[in-house]
Amino acid sequence: MDIILLLFIFTLAAFLGFELISKVPSQLHTPLMSGSNAISGITIVGALIATAGTKDCTFATVLGVVALVLACINVVGGYFVTDRMLAMFKKKGGK
Repeated sequence: MDIILLLFIFTLAAFLGFELISKVPSQLHTPLMSGSNAISGITIVGALIATAGTKDCTFATVLGVVALVLACINVVGGYFVTDRMLAMFKKKGGK
């Protein structure tokens, strides 16, 4: 019964997240990427704690490592996108 509730919450969160992000104007994507990077930074800390604190459970350790890798990819990708968007506002040939 618990797994059905968790799957329902996951599905609802994925659908709601997709709907919210698809309705955001393009001018707000850079501030949202900064917020997303902050949230992923929190995810990295949580994944490190989960990975380090589960010496007995192999599944939890693997899940923590996967969460750590995916959150790192999200943070690095977010910074690349933010940097690229901010580069569009720099003057050509100037400082």
